[in-house]
Amino acid sequence: MKLKTTLVAATAAVAVSAAAQGATLDDVKAKGFIQCGVSTGLAGFAFTDSNGNWDGFDVTFCRATAAAVLGDANAIKFTPTTGKTRFTALASGEIDVLYRNTTWTLSRDVDLKFDFLGVNYYDGQGFMIRKDMGVASATDLNDATVCIQTGTTTELNLADFFRANNMNYDPVPIETNAEAQQKYLANACDVYTTDASGLAATRATFENPGDHIVLPEIISKEPLGPLVRHGDNAWGDIVRWVMNALIIAEEKGITAANVDSMASASTKDPEVKRLLGVEGNYGEMLGLAPDWAIHAIKTGGNYGEIFEKYIGENTAIGLSRGLNQLWTKGGILYAPPFR
Repeated sequence: MKLKTTLVAATAAVAVSAAAQGATLDDVKAKGFIQCGVSTGLAGFAFTDSNGNWDGFDVTFCRATAAAVLGDANAIKFTPTTGKTRFTALASGEIDVLYRNTTWTLSRDVDLKFDFLGVNYYDGQGFMIRKDMGVASATDLNDATVCIQTGTTTELNLADFFRANNMNYDPVPIETNAEAQQKYLANACDVYTTDASGLAATRATFENPGDHIVLPEIISKEPLGPLVRHGDNAWGDIVRWVMNALIIAEEKGITAANVDSMASASTKDPEVKRLLGVEGNYGEMLGLAPDWAIHAIKTGGNYGEIFEKYIGENTAIGLSRGLNQLWTKGGILYAPPFR
C-alpha cells in the first residue's frame, strides 16, 4: 500500500511539473504575443520614443525572444514595473518574463521562487554626486542624504557600505528612476545611488551632465538578467537560449546584416550551422522552428550590436564594454556551447 501511494504521489508530481513547464509557452502561442516586464524608463535600457514605442537594450532582448518564438519581434506587449511591483507582476502571471535590470541573488532565485536565466549585463553599484560638492570618494559621504530606490538590492548594499565604514546617511526613498532624477536635481538629496549603468543612463539625460560625477567606488556585484517563474522550465529554456544565441552570434561574427547569408553559405563552422538551424534539431528541442535564432538575431543584431547601439561608448550613455566584453577579448561574457 505504501509503495502504491508513493507511486501515485510521484506520478501526480510529475504531471504537475510537466503542466507547469509548458504553461507559459503554450499561453504565449495561444495569445500570440509575449508580455514583457521592463523598467518604468531608463535611458538606453528601456524607454519610449516619440511615437510611444518601447526601445532599448533590455527591450531588444524581449523583442528577440518574441521573434524567436512567434516569428515577429513586434508580437510583444510591455508592462512598466518598479522595484516594488516587478516581482509581483511576474509571480502573478501578469508578465511572462522580466527584463528589467534586475540583480540575480540567492533569495530572489530561491525564496521568491524565480529562475534567473543568465546575465546580459554585469554591473555594480555606484554613487553620483554634484561636482561642486568637492567629494572624491564615497568614503567621504558621511551624513549625506541619499536617494535610493526601495525594494532593490541597492537599498541593502547602501546600508552595508555605510555601516562597514562607520558612516551615517539619511535615506530619501524613491520608487522610480524618474522620481530619483527629479529629487536629485531639486537638491532633495546629495547623492543618487544605483547600478553604475543606471547612473550613466540618468546622467546622460541631464541638461548639464558635466556638472555631475560618478564616484570611483563600485561597492557590489550586480549581475543583471532575465527571470521567469519557477517550474517554467520549457519557457525558461527559450529565454535563456535566445540570450545565449545573441552572445554566440557575436563570437562567430554573425550580424543582423549577414545572418541570412551565413545560414545559406557553406560555412565550415559546425556551431554556426547548429545555431542557424542548418544542422541538427535544436529548434525542435526548444519547441521552436529551425530558424528561430535567425529571427532573434535579425531583430537587433548580435549582443555587441545591441550594446553599441543603445549604451556603448558612442552613445550618450557612453558605457565601455568592460566585464561585458566577450571572454575571448578580456571580458567575462560567455555562453555555453551550442551543441
